[in-house]
Amino acid sequence: MQETGGPGWRITMDTSGPMLIALYIRDVAGLDGVGHPALCHVAPKIRPSDHAHLIADVGGASALRTEWEAWWEQLLKAHPEMSPTLGPPGFRAFSNSPALRRVLQAHFGAALSWARERRSEYAALEAEREAAGGVQLLADMVDDKLLEVGRDANPFNLTIIELPLAEQRAWYVEPDKIFMSHELTSDQELFRSYVQPVVDLLV
Repeated sequence: MQETGGPGWRITMDTSGPMLIALYIRDVAGLDGVGHPALCHVAPKIRPSDHAHLIADVGGASALRTEWEAWWEQLLKAHPEMSPTLGPPGFRAFSNSPALRRVLQAHFGAALSWARERRSEYAALEAEREAAGGVQLLADMVDDKLLEVGRDANPFNLTIIELPLAEQRAWYVEPDKIFMSHELTSDQELFRSYVQPVVDLLV
């Protein structure tokens, strides 16, 4: 996790293990355009599997879609905590989501391995960024806005959740979160184009 802040304000950047697992499950189940915000596919791309027989008697694809979206909403509200708890092999916390529970049981091992690889890559990226003074750009954005408005910052906490997403862009979730491709910071101009308007809104 990287963090910067000043009087009354704080910006943190980190990834999320539970969300990585959720996105793997979403993509392996072929659930396109689900969740708020509807994030693009992850990278490297995960090949979807056909789950029709597995979930046919528990509501099928529409139930799976609804259950996944409810899970994603819980993860977003609870971040950075993990809620609901992933408890293999029974996944008791998902007893009200039978279609999602079956898909989790089928793919959890692969999802966990994939998520661990992505976390390891993110740790290496963070170390590089730290060495290059990576969060300074965020502090500069806040300072630029404070100079413009000529006052102290309104109190705010902004959380930037970096994920291995195929599109190099960001998604703002009101009031205080941004989802972002973890590669976006490599293009400072593009990074600023997504983050500065949010900073301006909060400051």
